Amino acid sequence: MKKNKTKWVLGHKVTPHETTGDYDLMVGETPAKVQGPPPHLHNSFKESFLIIAGEMEFMVNGHIAIVREGESMDIPPNTLHTFANNSENPCKWVNIHSPKGFRSFFEKMGVCENEENAMNKSLTPEIINKVMATAAEYDMIIKV
Repeated sequence: MKKNKTKWVLGHKVTPHETTGDYDLMVGETPAKVQGPPPHLHNSFKESFLIIAGEMEFMVNGHIAIVREGESMDIPPNTLHTFANNSENPCKWVNIHSPKGFRSFFEKMGVCENEENAMNKSLTPEIINKVMATAAEYDMIIKV
């Protein structure tokens, strides 16, 4: 079994897990009061979130929903979305992208969890500019 490489990605701690299916599987942790990525869509990816602790606020095609522990959010391709933890408590979640391929975004844009100040480094203007400039290469179409 391969060791997972946990990284901080735009303020979220993300751990990828190996799969044999045609999907990427990540477990994430979002500290309290942390925003998500800019509103975006994926042309090809289906995406699902399962909240396993806390709650996350999702914006999906302009509609806001609070998804709590034990609940899920399913996001079809070509659906504008983002998320944020606006609560006072951390949120832990499972994220699936299908088909496989989006995991490389987390691996390339993330800061290794054992780096000093990894969370803060993942939010620097340099990283944010890199995400904005290359997101489309990962089928992440940003709409600001």
